[in-house]
Amino acid sequence: MARTEFYDDPDAPKPNRLVVAASAVVTDSEGRVLLQRRTDNGLYALPGGAMDLGESLPGTAVREVREETGLDVEITGLVGTYTDPRHVIAYSDGEVRQQFNVCFTARITGGTLRISDESTDLQFVAPSGFADLPMHHTQRLRLQHFLEKRATPYLG
Repeated sequence: MARTEFYDDPDAPKPNRLVVAASAVVTDSEGRVLLQRRTDNGLYALPGGAMDLGESLPGTAVREVREETGLDVEITGLVGTYTDPRHVIAYSDGEVRQQFNVCFTARITGGTLRISDESTDLQFVAPSGFADLPMHHTQRLRLQHFLEKRATPYLG
């Protein structure tokens, strides 16, 4: 299913769904961040996805990282909340979501890195390499907030 992201675009379709989602900034021992190239839009992003009934939001982040990357992680902190109604995500099946994501930090506890059917590439990227990757600016914002090592999470 294809996915198109819009930001502050007057021609964007109107949202018809609000989905609670979690993502995680997973770092390795060298401080590099795990990014995946998504199959649905070809852009690099943090691993993450929608919360299922019966699970917690941190549990969602752990599950999504495992499903999308093969790695087991432990949640270590909170980067922020990302709920800007100007960020709209349209899917080819007609679903149009208003962004609602809580972004956590996580450390690797096990597993083996592997590409899932949701990505075409996985790589640990040094912060200096973020600018070289095709990425939606809302993902860059999360990375920027992570790198700022804020005393309090971003609330937006």
